[in-house]
Parts: sequence; C-alpha cells; structure tokens
Amino acid sequence: MKRKSIKVEKVLPYSILTVIGVLFLLPLLWVVVASVDPNANSSIKVPSAFTMDNFKSVITDPVNIRAFIIGLLLSLGQGLLVVLVAGLAAYPLSRYQLRYKKPFMFTILFMTSLPITAVMVPVYQLFIYMKLQDSLWGTMFFLTAAGLPYAIWMLKNFMDAVPLELEESAWIDGASVWQGLKRIVAPLMIPGICTVGIFTFSGSWGNFFVPYILIQTPEKLPASVTIYQFFGNFGMVEYGKLAAFSILYTFPAIVLYIFSQRFMSQGFSLGGASKG
Repeated sequence: MKRKSIKVEKVLPYSILTVIGVLFLLPLLWVVVASVDPNANSSIKVPSAFTMDNFKSVITDPVNIRAFIIGLLLSLGQGLLVVLVAGLAAYPLSRYQLRYKKPFMFTILFMTSLPITAVMVPVYQLFIYMKLQDSLWGTMFFLTAAGLPYAIWMLKNFMDAVPLELEESAWIDGASVWQGLKRIVAPLMIPGICTVGIFTFSGSWGNFFVPYILIQTPEKLPASVTIYQFFGNFGMVEYGKLAAFSILYTFPAIVLYIFSQRFMSQGFSLGGASKG
C-alpha cells in the first residue's frame, strides 16, 4: 500500500500538469489550424484543404496595415517613454538616502496593483476637459503613466544590484552623475531595461480597453481593437481570418523578445565581468 501511495503521489502532479498543458495548447492548435482552413469554424478539425487566403486577406487590407502601424507606434512609444522616465526616477531612489523614500516605494507598490478600470471614468473626464479625447499622443501618455509604477519598482531593484563603487570610481576620474548613469549604470542594467521594455510593450500591444475608451475615430484604432472587425453582425464570425490575424498579431512581441535576448545576455556578461 505504501509503494502504491508513493506512486500515486508521483504520478498525480504530472497528470494534473499534463491536463493543464493540453488545455493551454488546444486554443493555440485551433488558431494554427483555422488560419489555413478555408471553412474554419469554432471547432478543431482537420481542414479538407489548406489555403493561405486568410493571411492574404488580412495582409492586403489597408485597415489592418494601418491598425498594426498605429499599435506599433503606441506600444514602442510607450515602451521608450516608460524606460526613460522610470530609469531617471529609479536612480535617486536607488542611490540617495531620501527622507520619504520608503512611503514613496510603498505607494508605487500599491499603484502596481491598482486596476486600470478603476480610474478610467475620471481619466475619460480629464481627457474631455483637456481636449485630449481621440488623441493618439494623449493615449500614449496615459499608457506611459499607467506603466510607470511597475517600471520604477523593477528598475530600482535592478539598479540596486549595480555596485555604487563603480560610479564612485568614474566620479573620481572626472565623470559627472549623468555620465556615470549613461556609461556605467545603464550598460549593466540592460537585462532589467529589456525586461521592463518587453513587459511594457506586451501590455500595451495587447491592451484593448484603454484605446477602446479613449479613441473614437475608427481610423485611429490599433490592432488590439480592430480585431473586433472579424466578429460580424448576427453572430457571424470569420474564424479563418480571425485566426490568421491572431497569428500575425503575436509576431511583434515574439520578435522583440528574440531581439532583446542578445542584449540581455550581453548585460549579464558585462555584470559578471565588472564584478570580477
């Protein structure tokens, strides 16, 4: 009985994980199969014929191209602003002994858990008052502000791992604080910068709620919102085009992650060499 009990304890966790893995893989399998199926529906089935017309239809539609470009501009713009502003904000929190640093950090930690839906009503009223409604720049700035708490918290922790002695050596050699931040701290924080950048880009790229509320002109909507075009009237859904659009929609985040891997590896190498 004891051996049987031990065997069940070993098999049961793997069985549960296998079931969970299958549940996650089935939607991905449907997306891949439906994207090449001319008669795709909501069920997973082997296509009677394979076609690339779904991808061709999505790629050749000017509405989709414009939506992808707008989405990239919003996400990349937010990512760059968040990394820049959060890095400048994290520096004094990491390097200086500030009087109210601890309460400020707790406030930032609280803001990371604040759901964005809780503030959208006053934000919408603020946008109307400031005449920023239906503005891509206004939407980008709001997304930047929403992403700053998490980015500041993360970059501050990464910056704490960079030895202060390296900056002090640069200061002795005549470098300014800005030069020390640019030439010493920033290169050693490349893994953290890439992590925050990828997280920020992914969150903005997949954000449906904020652009849907703050942007009204259909021509200004990003790809995260225009995906609704495949849900037609009277319950009719273009499943094949929806699946093809979904696959293309994942490419920017994947490419950014693969591209950032090289810089993250360089950052870890620089960190190890500096400490050695």
